[in-house]
Amino acid sequence: MTESKKGRPTPKRNEAAQKRQALAPIIGKEEKKRAKDDAKNARIAARAAYMRGDESALPARDKGPARRFVRNFVDSRRSVGEYFLPVIFIVLLLTLIPGSRSADTSGTAKIPFTQVLSIAIMYAVLLISVIDGLILSRKIKKAVAEKYPDTSLRGLGMYGWLRSTQMRRMRTPKPAVKAGEKFN
Repeated sequence: MTESKKGRPTPKRNEAAQKRQALAPIIGKEEKKRAKDDAKNARIAARAAYMRGDESALPARDKGPARRFVRNFVDSRRSVGEYFLPVIFIVLLLTLIPGSRSADTSGTAKIPFTQVLSIAIMYAVLLISVIDGLILSRKIKKAVAEKYPDTSLRGLGMYGWLRSTQMRRMRTPKPAVKAGEKFN
């Protein structure tokens, strides 16, 4: 039998368990409750700072003056993308309306006009939203390149496009400028 390289025998399971239990601090119920409340208050404060747009509370994806500029750029205008979700909801409701399905002379069933119209509206809004997003992305990159010439433009167009597809009240951090308002 070969010697162990660590210079001591492997401990038995019960010895290892006793060693692990000894390392854990002994905490009372009141201390646990206080620590839990402190952690909850810290999370609430961090969330409030994030929603206000405090630079220190933002994740890396939202930090920096260029990202703040993009957020303000997007928030200062209306876009088709922010209305996409409500339009989809309306389309869903329209497709639930029962229509009289009749078969034509060839035996194929006709789809009700309301359903055809609603699906056409959905695809039209989707297409317009994508085109608007591409144009917005180019505008954002141009504006950022003018205002912050040393900043990398990588990902800024997509960042702005994705923000523009969210409904205004769902955007995080909250919009700092109103639609139609000028910003710096």
